[in-house]
Amino acid sequence: MTIQVQQRAANGLREFGRMCAMGLDIILAMFRRPYQIREFVQQFWFIASVSIAPAILVSIPFGAVISLQLGSLTSQIGAQQFNGAASVLAVVQQASPIVTTLIIAGAGGSAICADLGARSIREEIDAMEVLGVSPIQRLVVPRVQAAVCASVLLNGLVSVVGVLGGYFFNVIIQGGTPGAYLASFNALAQLPDLVVSSVKAVIFGYLAGVVASYRGLNPKGGPKGVGDVVNQSVVITFLLLFFVNTVLTALYLQLVPAKGT
Repeated sequence: MTIQVQQRAANGLREFGRMCAMGLDIILAMFRRPYQIREFVQQFWFIASVSIAPAILVSIPFGAVISLQLGSLTSQIGAQQFNGAASVLAVVQQASPIVTTLIIAGAGGSAICADLGARSIREEIDAMEVLGVSPIQRLVVPRVQAAVCASVLLNGLVSVVGVLGGYFFNVIIQGGTPGAYLASFNALAQLPDLVVSSVKAVIFGYLAGVVASYRGLNPKGGPKGVGDVVNQSVVITFLLLFFVNTVLTALYLQLVPAKGT
């Protein structure tokens, strides 16, 4: 059993190393010609079209739950005047990038993985390599770029919808005042809060695109293997998402002082 565990751990580390190497190759290939503009536009439109509606529908209850929970907590400690700032900062800094990437990975990333996996088992990828065409530059780069751009735009949309949902539930449901909600937000929020949200969206979208592309290019077991790698890509992206989010949040809180301190 110990040998099997060691072998599995070694295989997992080897796969992770290959995925990281592919991620670096993708970054380098982004700056090499020819640029796949048409492929990028098609992939961006597809990812955005399948992600916008789910992102909006998910962001509304996220904003509502955060607002209701924080509203109940702030009322218990007598700090209702800070409910708006706490709700908005929680939505913008944490909920918005996470929701966006979950949708991108679940809808767009799974489609990217399935598409590349189907091409791989039909040996289209091998044929491209024989012809001297780089699959990374021709197929993977535009898909990763589309995932990043869609993630950034959806992050802004989810932030707006989440904040509006939190405002509605705080003012209408919990009886808060609009003036206090907005005043507390202006008192504690700062521009780096929005910047770190956008940075998270870029990094998370990149991770979702890289993981989906890597698993799609390496299926095993024919058509059944394609379904397996699609599920694996979503799970791996979720795990990386929460780990990287923890690291970025810790760095942000250490490097950027809170407003008013």
